[in-house]
Amino acid sequence: MSTSQPEATVELSIPSRPEYVGVARLAILGVASRMRFSYVEVEDIRLAVGEACTSVLDRIEGQADAPPIRIRCLIDAGRLTVEVTDSVPPSAKRASLPPEGALPDDVQLGGVLIRILMDEVTAEEDLAAGTHTIRMVKYVAR
Repeated sequence: MSTSQPEATVELSIPSRPEYVGVARLAILGVASRMRFSYVEVEDIRLAVGEACTSVLDRIEGQADAPPIRIRCLIDAGRLTVEVTDSVPPSAKRASLPPEGALPDDVQLGGVLIRILMDEVTAEEDLAAGTHTIRMVKYVAR
């Protein structure tokens, strides 16, 4: 586990609409399948990314012209880091945001699933940039 630069980075931006969550799942399937993950681990990662995207959609429900969801995969030999970031304006999401470091739906099935399926999970909010990021890490089994 090195803290150096990733070997590769894959980025995807999808519209903040439910019908595009499948695109994110397919993209992460392609990325994770090229690593040394088992079939079950690839499916776990795919499900976690889908749940993270769905949590963004739950927070922006009913908001017209919501900004896109950005998915960034940092790939290195020992791990895959996936960041799911939204840019929902603070006034639109302030009432529903969880405490710092908590997933948006930690008390709901989606947040619990993400924590079970991935090795490390953090949530960060950058008020200056107006972004919220769920960062998920899955380590390659030795």
